[in-house]
Amino acid sequence: MDAAVSCSGVLPQMNLSGSDLSRSDHKFPMGRSSCSYARSIGAVSCNKGLRIVPKKLEFLCSAASRDEERNEMVFGASHCEKKSPVGEALCVAAGVCTYGGTAVESHHSHIAEEKVGVLLLNLGGPETLDDVQPFLFNLFADPDIIRLPRAFRFLQKPLAKLISVLRAPKSKEGYASIGGGSPLRKITDEQANALKMALESKDMPVNVYVGMRYWYPFTEEAVHQIKSDRITRLVVLPLYPQFSISTTGSSVRVLQKIFRNDPYLSRLPVSVINSWYQREGYIKSMADLISKEIESFSEPAQVMIFFSAHGVPLSYVKDSGDPYKDQMEECIFLIMKELKARGINNEHTLAYQSRVGPVQWLKPYTDEVLVELGQKGVKSLLAVPVSFVSEHIETLEEIDMEYKELALESGIENWGRVPALGLTPSFITDLADAVIEALPLAAATSTPKTTPAVDHDPMIWAIKMFFGSFLAFILFFSPKMLMAFRNHLI
Repeated sequence: MDAAVSCSGVLPQMNLSGSDLSRSDHKFPMGRSSCSYARSIGAVSCNKGLRIVPKKLEFLCSAASRDEERNEMVFGASHCEKKSPVGEALCVAAGVCTYGGTAVESHHSHIAEEKVGVLLLNLGGPETLDDVQPFLFNLFADPDIIRLPRAFRFLQKPLAKLISVLRAPKSKEGYASIGGGSPLRKITDEQANALKMALESKDMPVNVYVGMRYWYPFTEEAVHQIKSDRITRLVVLPLYPQFSISTTGSSVRVLQKIFRNDPYLSRLPVSVINSWYQREGYIKSMADLISKEIESFSEPAQVMIFFSAHGVPLSYVKDSGDPYKDQMEECIFLIMKELKARGINNEHTLAYQSRVGPVQWLKPYTDEVLVELGQKGVKSLLAVPVSFVSEHIETLEEIDMEYKELALESGIENWGRVPALGLTPSFITDLADAVIEALPLAAATSTPKTTPAVDHDPMIWAIKMFFGSFLAFILFFSPKMLMAFRNHLI
């Protein structure tokens, strides 16, 4: 993999282009720059300084890299390296990053004729208990979730089928305990409506779409509607504050594939807000929720603030340069800095939840830390689901039920939990501001590529599926695999 151009800012922009951005000679002037976004019913303008991304961040993100095995540009996969930045990346102070080589239009005289769209990306979740197994299949069939060597990629779907069938009964119990399905779609739809209203209040009429990665409405459905509505400028906003290969990366990979192969979409100006954990509005919204919940304890100063983030496999960070861990730690630092500015100096800690399978995930693990804190004599704990902006199975069941029970059994006497941001007005307003800042940087993607011919011989497909399923069955039920999965998967 060879890195192209990278930047890391509050709102890194990702170009969906299939071209090699690192080969452009275009440079932005240093100093101050201005941009304006004129509308028929008003105007939004900014005049921000440009800055070079500090090398001390020690990771490159929001870049495109070329996957030599697939001979295509890959976004959100193995595009981050723990090395010094390659090329020059300039970031608008407001947080939207662009790359050397990405042309940014400063003025749009035809803006009144444009139809602006905003695409919200999220994980998705089963809405009924019958949806659980097929949802899990979609999840584990994603090569960004379970990574197999190239020679074994034909095992992806058989293995996903096997895991989803085995895991479904336990997962159904979890969803049954929170009402029989995930509320994620309903909440995301509400956030979309709130965002639309917030943008309209800022004189920016938009169409807002929701695209889920693993359940309805799928990203492909949202893109189809965007195309049908003849949207002429698009901002893609993943509802994940921090970037990870397995979340934003996977979703953008799907978009990249769709756009590359469609003549209309490949020419649609697009700006992708890759992460937004550093935004002032987000940080202050989180601090508001935390400070409010702390005051509900009888002794607020004695409360330990317990940040629990969704985990990712350790190999993503160590081997593929996933910036998730660095971004999460920086996010916690910024939230605590804001709290301290308000006179809240409580102790805090960070742990990672929701690990699956026999591989190592980011540590420390939430369940293990809860036990340790109880043993150390911590009596009051405030759980903060920092990587989630909507309530779903991992907040309503995993944190509110499993972890709460574990904490109380471990000696913690007073338990509280900060709600997800949801429809918090300051949060929605900040998302609207992020869209406004990103919109002028929307750039058209490349000319669509010709999709290589695929062998659809049914006999070959049947042979692959048979041997794939057989090998997956043998591998999974080997004594070593059974031992590894016993405590984490089944």
